[in-house]
Amino acid sequence: MKTIAVMSGKGGTGKTMVAAGFSVFSDERLLLADCDVDAANLSLLLETSKTECRPFMGLECAAIEQTKCVGCGICQVYCRFSAINQEDDGIFSVNPLKCEGCGVCSLVCREGAVTISERQSGEVCHSDSPHGRLFHAELFPGSGTSGRLVFEVKKDALNDEPDVPAFLIDGPPGIGCPVISAISGVDAVVLVTEPGISALHDLRRLVTICRQFKVQMFLVLNKADLDEERADDVRSYCADEAIEIIGTIPFDPAVIEAARRGESVAGMDAPAAVSLKESWKRLSAVMGISQ
Repeated sequence: MKTIAVMSGKGGTGKTMVAAGFSVFSDERLLLADCDVDAANLSLLLETSKTECRPFMGLECAAIEQTKCVGCGICQVYCRFSAINQEDDGIFSVNPLKCEGCGVCSLVCREGAVTISERQSGEVCHSDSPHGRLFHAELFPGSGTSGRLVFEVKKDALNDEPDVPAFLIDGPPGIGCPVISAISGVDAVVLVTEPGISALHDLRRLVTICRQFKVQMFLVLNKADLDEERADDVRSYCADEAIEIIGTIPFDPAVIEAARRGESVAGMDAPAAVSLKESWKRLSAVMGISQ
């Protein structure tokens, strides 16, 4: 089974549109994962059903037992994250949005008033779709450990349905911890970008990260006809970096219309769909994925 991550250096380049199109154009069901856990939306384009979720326990959190707290304030002194506040009655409490679960407060409290416990930071879900089982997640607002949540999504997916020709990941944008977790262990990365100064800048940063993992890289240039000069800059960069461009997608209002209808543009008679199909054919041929 080949593992392919669809990634972008910035948001809004059309990464999810490409991932959804690839899954639709595959003649066989794929194993699918949406690892953009801060804003997962692949399910919106794939007509998912029968969603089931389990809790994701992230960082631990401190809590102060009010009946034991004597108001000495030593926990607040040692808290490096300013997560402990003093109430009007002199007793201290923990702000869970700021607490990093380090446990220092429980070590310095002489009264044993502080406890450290797990807290739910999100959910890991799986859904059925016509194109394969989709694994996705939601990170609760203000919660951390998004890189670990990406790992949990991938782990659940690989434990569920390994006998498929490809595992397709819709990755998070940027270059942070979730990105590193998403591309770890993959065979190839499909980079999705658009013509623009900021897009090319962020593409360069993402390529630098991918080089560290020694993964094969391909590129899809979306909305390529909006700025031919900047599109040529992207092509020149790919030539210098030996990155194969497997697809050039024109700007197509049908993409927006499909998203409004909650479906992939791949199911429409549109220029973007034609380009997406050709991109998937080229990727499948190079990666040896059966059609």
